[in-house]
Amino acid sequence: MLLSLALDAFAEIFTPPFRRVLYKTLALTALLLVFVFAAAETTLTHFLVLPYHWLTTGVTLIAALALLIGFAFAITPVSFVVAGFFFDELAAKVEADIDPKHPGATPLLGAQIRVTAVFAALALALNIVALLLLLVPGVNAVIFLIVNAYLLGRGYFELAALRYSRIEDVARIRRANEWQIFLAGLFIAALAAVPLVNLLTPLFGASLMVRLHNKLAAASAIPAKS
Repeated sequence: MLLSLALDAFAEIFTPPFRRVLYKTLALTALLLVFVFAAAETTLTHFLVLPYHWLTTGVTLIAALALLIGFAFAITPVSFVVAGFFFDELAAKVEADIDPKHPGATPLLGAQIRVTAVFAALALALNIVALLLLLVPGVNAVIFLIVNAYLLGRGYFELAALRYSRIEDVARIRRANEWQIFLAGLFIAALAAVPLVNLLTPLFGASLMVRLHNKLAAASAIPAKS
């Protein structure tokens, strides 16, 4: 089931409605990453005062490499923040395709902020752990994939569930289906691990998790939002 959902979600990325959102997400993601890079570089050059020019150059190059590595870890929280801006637009399109008789509703802003804040806190904590394991061969890639599968699966599923359920019920629904959500998150994490292609993560994650939520809702009683 999950493979079929993932293939359908990936194919939907290239439909005209999703392409329009893609251009906006690419622009916003690039803007956020450039802003972070520029801020870090400006801070470094402003405070870095070394007695030798060659030493300054060397430290700057090392810092640039560290920033590039940091971007690999930053793409997860950044892509999720970007997804928050366009998730409802994407979700409505998917719902109209797969179940037009039962469209979701835009959740309250407070609920969306709560989900995003919890995700950001978890992403920061877990990616710091993953970063510390970066130099451990044979473990780093696996940890990176597992961490992001959990984070992205949880985050995108909760956004999808919020369109149909009260925020008080979302955590219970997620816990009841945590393994399916985690396995679906592996597809999203695998995409997020591919440079440049990972810019498609918000679109793929939204489409996949809306589809998964729809399947789970059809198979079990999920309380509707009051």
